[in-house]
Amino acid sequence: MLDKTMVFSLGGNRDDEMKDALTTVYNALKKKGYNPINQIVGYILSEDPTYITTYGNARNIISKIDRDDLLEAMVKSYLNIT
Repeated sequence: MLDKTMVFSLGGNRDDEMKDALTTVYNALKKKGYNPINQIVGYILSEDPTYITTYGNARNIISKIDRDDLLEAMVKSYLNIT
């Protein structure tokens, strides 16, 4: 079965919740003087929570987002797929 393409599906639609959470985290990072994009990308790649400030509860908020769900939503958004 390893010679066939596997279907990867996360199910559920949490895009709006993730967008709200990321916006909150982005704003907290910006307010504290960080480059929010770099910090969020660092977190996504490493899952190291120290990339995200604790200000405004941002670290706790982003830790509740499943990275697989987030990456799926980002790819869909980039490719304009619904």
